[in-house]
Amino acid sequence: MRRLNKNYGDPPTYSGLGGDSICRDQQTRFGSSPLKLMGCFVVCLMGLSVLFSISIILKDSTPTSIWAVADARVLDMPPPRDLGQEDEPMDSFAQHKKKLHSAGFEHEDKLLGGLLSSRFDQDSCLSRYESASFRKESPYKPSSDLISKLRRYEALHKRCGPYTESYNRTVAKLSSGEMIGEPSDCNYLIWVSFSGLGNRILTLGSAFVYALLTDRVLLVDRGADMDDLFCEPFPEVSWLLPLDFPIYDQFNKLNQKSPECFGNIVSNNSSSSSSSKSGFVYLHLVHDYDANDKLFFCDQDQSFLQKTPWLIMKSDNYFIPSLFLMPSFEQELLTLFPDQQTVFHFIGRYLFFPTNPIWGLITRYYKSYLSQSDEIIGIQVRVFDTRVGPFQYVLDQILACSFRNNILPEINPNESFATPTNSNSKAVVLTSLSSGYFENIRDMYWEHPTVTGEVIQVFQPSHEGYQQTEKKTHNRKAWAEMYLLSLTDKLITSSWSTFGYVAQSLGGLTPWILYKPENETTPNPACIRAMSIEPCFHAPPFFDCKKRSGIDTGDVVPHVRHCEDMSWGLKLVNPTRVSVA
Repeated sequence: MRRLNKNYGDPPTYSGLGGDSICRDQQTRFGSSPLKLMGCFVVCLMGLSVLFSISIILKDSTPTSIWAVADARVLDMPPPRDLGQEDEPMDSFAQHKKKLHSAGFEHEDKLLGGLLSSRFDQDSCLSRYESASFRKESPYKPSSDLISKLRRYEALHKRCGPYTESYNRTVAKLSSGEMIGEPSDCNYLIWVSFSGLGNRILTLGSAFVYALLTDRVLLVDRGADMDDLFCEPFPEVSWLLPLDFPIYDQFNKLNQKSPECFGNIVSNNSSSSSSSKSGFVYLHLVHDYDANDKLFFCDQDQSFLQKTPWLIMKSDNYFIPSLFLMPSFEQELLTLFPDQQTVFHFIGRYLFFPTNPIWGLITRYYKSYLSQSDEIIGIQVRVFDTRVGPFQYVLDQILACSFRNNILPEINPNESFATPTNSNSKAVVLTSLSSGYFENIRDMYWEHPTVTGEVIQVFQPSHEGYQQTEKKTHNRKAWAEMYLLSLTDKLITSSWSTFGYVAQSLGGLTPWILYKPENETTPNPACIRAMSIEPCFHAPPFFDCKKRSGIDTGDVVPHVRHCEDMSWGLKLVNPTRVSVA
């Protein structure tokens, strides 16, 4: 036998350009049989085919299909990932959140610049800390004085809230009638649930500001559904008035004729005798209040209320603008809100968070229909015509406002087909009791291309037909729709509508307001840009408290002016941004 000259551990040597030694080795192994050579050739072809198929898959497959292939295999170990990678799956909404983040949307500041307390269980109210991920960062920042005031109020509410020692002691005095003129370590303001949802939200915010200014504990009559709609806003102690409150069943009977009514008390100059028997004062601040009731907004007529531990308020007005006209409150309000147009923006974002079931309605709708658009347009339609709509003059007004202000693009009526030339897309979320306006606008953009080449999608969450104030499911949808409108980029609202006021203030949006049509005619111009993001006070007093005579309260201070949509109403503005002329 021939012995090899190479040591066992030495690498083999190859001679020739084509690897002749390999061919010879193959001949030695396979021989020169044609069948063996053919078999080798077939095996090689099969291997190349497999490699080619894998390369095509890796080149052309989407990430989703790649993950599907991986998921179909039984793997002994998970795929490697970066240490900083989140456990959350990268679904479409997570991708959208990254898109929001890159566009300047707020993610890290869940406490909204210190506005919110961190002493909450996050799971009990998901919207409190998740809502920041759905909005652009607000250009408005709460003042340090407002933040400190809210923290002090929370401490007061914890000490004096329902079933605390102070509350129980004060309730016992109420039951016995030992109230007026006696000092109390805790004083209370009870807000009575009244009117439609938009009115309730605005008046409850107004009541809270008054409670802040007077160091009172705000307690909320839950009515039919307040506990179903809103999360608890104060840590550790509820803001809901207990159902065993001694005079709970009297709330619906209180009116201007009640002996406890503030208007009756001040008109009779009998602050001690008229209210001491019942132990409370009723504040009637509803739109039908008279001149005596309106004396609530005069400092000199507020004085005896400081000695009254229990105030019960019923209102359907956003009355904060008139608080700014009271010397005893004005300076503190200007300190708390140096940008006067942000009062309800901050108070609303502090108090009103949807409960988890309603937050589910909001987020599911947002993810399904709105999240992938480049811009979201909100249109809120409120028609005061009692007949069944839709009405052509209202539809024409919506479109005229949208086109003239470049909120939505016009269509090309002569074209039924055109390839989109603009990659931008807009989603329109329209709210109305009628479905007719949504259907007309949707069909218009479905049947014709836009002149800009943009793609427009139109959505309407609900169409209830008529307002159903006491129906729980109706109010759930209404609250969800207000919140969805507050998440839009641009907003069109209707005159006189508290529904629209809530949306614009929560969102920090300066809306275009549709003028109220007259004689079934489309107004020209169709709409006006609002002066501020604040709601309008629809029924303010026109009274000079010092002179005891009439006065135009919209011309007293530069930050309180008449509303765009209601000439006799009052609203807060930032005078540095709005011409006073």
